[in-house]
Amino acid sequence: MDRSLNRIELRGNVGQDARINRVGDNTVVRFNMATNETYKDRSGNLKEETTWHSVSAWNGKGMPDFNNIRKGVCVHVIGRLRQIRYTTAEGEERSFYEVLASRLVIEDSPMM
Repeated sequence: MDRSLNRIELRGNVGQDARINRVGDNTVVRFNMATNETYKDRSGNLKEETTWHSVSAWNGKGMPDFNNIRKGVCVHVIGRLRQIRYTTAEGEERSFYEVLASRLVIEDSPMM
């Protein structure tokens, strides 16, 4: 029997200071992070492509102090990808993908 796998691992820089909220006795953090890929195009010119990711994490064992998730900080995230669906005030269906982190490490210095 095949089992499905939903795992994502990212390392990049935080785009803005994290938003921290209390939900009952728990804390949730939300932030955006950028990952960069460098490659050569067909002409041999060096190109860089940036991808932005939405990340959320709940407090718990092994999670860092969420107050240290600041703009420019390098983070390593392991988690799963989930789709968030919602309806706008105009009745339009929308969706986006978010990384739900199960492990989050704040690294010493920003990536260049």
